[in-house]
Amino acid sequence: MADRILIIDDDERLAAMVSDYLAGAGLAVTREPTAAAGLAAAAHEAPDAIILDLMLPDLDGFEVCRRLRAASDVPILMLTARGDDTDRIVGLEIGADDYLAKPFNPRVLLARIRAMLRRRSGQGGGGNGPSADTLQFGRLQVDRGSRAVRVDGEARSLTSYQFDLLVALAENAGRVLNRDRLLDLVKGQDLEAFDRSIDVHVSRIRAAIEDDPKHPRRIITVRGAGYVFARVQDREA
Repeated sequence: MADRILIIDDDERLAAMVSDYLAGAGLAVTREPTAAAGLAAAAHEAPDAIILDLMLPDLDGFEVCRRLRAASDVPILMLTARGDDTDRIVGLEIGADDYLAKPFNPRVLLARIRAMLRRRSGQGGGGNGPSADTLQFGRLQVDRGSRAVRVDGEARSLTSYQFDLLVALAENAGRVLNRDRLLDLVKGQDLEAFDRSIDVHVSRIRAAIEDDPKHPRRIITVRGAGYVFARVQDREA
């Protein structure tokens, strides 16, 4: 069955062009021109990924992203005609998986969508117990098989990109990784090593897994060098 892509964009010409291109690549595409229609379609059709325009006639894309993320972990790629880094950072902070400025090459968009779908394809699995593919660090469990993250057995929510970033850090526990190395380990997205994208994602991961995100003990910043995932994170009782 073809992966289902929902496009929420009021630019009819662009949406039609993107829809035709993605359909030609074997994806099943639905288009909606408003936030209200897009949110309804997301709820009823359960798409595998969403392409979301930032500027919509009835509601801005940031609020749509918040509502989508509150109900689902579906991968979200945000589109905007503005190239402002602030918009990108805000989008990532509220749960978008990726961000693309208009105009864009359709091949780049397709590559981004396929990367999100690949990461999502490993999600799922039932139960809260650890699997043989679980990385255990004190109270933190990172299950690569079911793509689940738990602290004290309680599930924590991350986007698919953030999960892959956490795995890259955890698999290299004790080693300082700079942005270039992290981008190399987490393949599939064309994020610039010198913008704040990695920093934003790390901030979101900390908010999910740290007891005190302002004073992290799991993912430590090494000034001028990058990040290191701590081998020992929780004091013994």
